[in-house]
Amino acid sequence: MNRKVIIVGGGIGGLATARGLLHMGWDVTPYEQAQAFGPVGAGITLAPNAVRALDWLGLGAELRSRGMAHGAAGIRHTSGRWLMRTRVEALEARFGVPSFALHRADLHEMLVAGAAGATIRTGHFVTGVRNTAEPVVTYDGRDGPGEDAADLVVGADGIDSRVRTALFPRHPGPAYAGYITWRGLVPADAAPTASRTVGVTETWGRGQRFGIVPLADGQVYWFATASLPARSHTQDSIRDLAARYRDWHDPIPALLEATPTQALLRHDIYHLATPLPQYHAGCIVLLGDAAHALTPDIGQGGCLALEDAVTLINLLPGDVNIPEALAAYERARKARAQRLVRISAGWGRIAEWRNPIAVRLRNALARLIPASALLRMSDETLGWRPPPARLTLQAEATAS
Repeated sequence: MNRKVIIVGGGIGGLATARGLLHMGWDVTPYEQAQAFGPVGAGITLAPNAVRALDWLGLGAELRSRGMAHGAAGIRHTSGRWLMRTRVEALEARFGVPSFALHRADLHEMLVAGAAGATIRTGHFVTGVRNTAEPVVTYDGRDGPGEDAADLVVGADGIDSRVRTALFPRHPGPAYAGYITWRGLVPADAAPTASRTVGVTETWGRGQRFGIVPLADGQVYWFATASLPARSHTQDSIRDLAARYRDWHDPIPALLEATPTQALLRHDIYHLATPLPQYHAGCIVLLGDAAHALTPDIGQGGCLALEDAVTLINLLPGDVNIPEALAAYERARKARAQRLVRISAGWGRIAEWRNPIAVRLRNALARLIPASALLRMSDETLGWRPPPARLTLQAEATAS
């Protein structure tokens, strides 16, 4: 009989893990609290390290058919002046693959299809886990409360992870990063032409930012940040945002004007500022935001979840000693992930500076950094490579 794994969470990391462990011969049961999978969220950018992870999983061809290759990227002043800029050719030449941008729902759909064969239990909210020789998850499901045991439990249940809380009840949990963010998606027929032609851009102001990400189908994803107290501005509308950014360069005002009211999302930004002492205990393991939630400032949240999944899958052939494999996973992932948590938070603090003197200094220094130096600085983050692919995954990737 195949060994059983329960995966708590049906997001990027959880579904990627489900796909890989199916190929390793595991009996895979993901638990997802949503009643059904549907189109949620806005856009996502997958850097070269995440692209390699999806290639390893045999999903690279589908990513390329759905996503828009990026690498042309830069940072601008609120006037529109460029502070820093790179080209897609330079990124691909250095890392072998470009970045890709796509709707988060498209990525999720790919991963759901890729996990075909798993027993996905939607509408089940996992309330806790018992760390016993055969770990047990407890849940509230469609038919009431229950519990389920497995050989392995993977906690991929996000920044507010119940699995993490069960393993480390004294950990302080997520900390507010100091800013809120709004996100929106502009339909292809309403997106200003200028928003689709300059690549991925982020504009820095004083305590505020605005990012633009063109998608393959002509839609444009945007995000905006502001250094404000948590749980504030919860009722702000598109009109309020348009007033906040009305003096910023084109096409920012036009993008906000073209955003449907129902497309506006708002979130306080939290991260795991206090590192976890471990990423596993017994036969229970954490990955993605459950283990090392970081701010979105370096665009690595989903990327690290995919790295985690690939690393874990590779260490879990069906006959492995599970605690030893989880210890090896932690050794492979902990230092890198926690370093990027710190880097992302630091980058966010700089980008959100409000002091006018500090902002002028920041912008002046950004203009002095050559694109080639910026790419070299990204080597350790974007240069991650997956382990040698196992034959089943490698063969599928080649066939596709």
